[in-house]
Amino acid sequence: MATRPTRAGYLILAGGVLVGLLAGLFVFIGLPAQLPWVHAPTGAPGGPTATPAPAPVAGAPAPDFTLTNLAGQPVALSSLRGQVVLVNFWATWCIPCRAEMPAIQQAYNAHKGQGFGVLAVNLNETRPDVQNYVNSLNLNFTVLLDAGDSISNLYRVRGYPTSFFIDRSGTVAIENVGMMTDAQLAGNLAKVGLGE
Repeated sequence: MATRPTRAGYLILAGGVLVGLLAGLFVFIGLPAQLPWVHAPTGAPGGPTATPAPAPVAGAPAPDFTLTNLAGQPVALSSLRGQVVLVNFWATWCIPCRAEMPAIQQAYNAHKGQGFGVLAVNLNETRPDVQNYVNSLNLNFTVLLDAGDSISNLYRVRGYPTSFFIDRSGTVAIENVGMMTDAQLAGNLAKVGLGE
């Protein structure tokens, strides 16, 4: 015979639901930088107490950066000036990232001859793990390793995937947080002068 839950049982259940909701929120939008255990991005000279650099916004210059690719060679965003560049922040454990990668690869194949570059910035994972992921999806655009999350912090990335579309002058044209469908990707590329 089933027993009726007690008041304490309901409180435990409610507490579990609340903890689950908070954990889900942190996974999708990131931890707030004000929490003492979260490493907030720091500004230029002055260290941890300096005011963080502003997040890149549409219409502002894209902050330049240099990271190493899977071959260990440095690649700078500024080296692609004159091209339309998709800077995509992702991780191997991110299911939406994996879902949109084939569309990014297809767009890269279709538009690279028109001056389209992709810099896929991985979130602080090991080179072998990233290489295995790239091989499994047959990706041939530039994949970069963000050891220590310095560029993710510079770009104020709080959820994965996050994509920045940078126009030929080096200006952020579009920020897209979350997975892009094929249609959304095509629409964003059209807004920066590729396709359609």
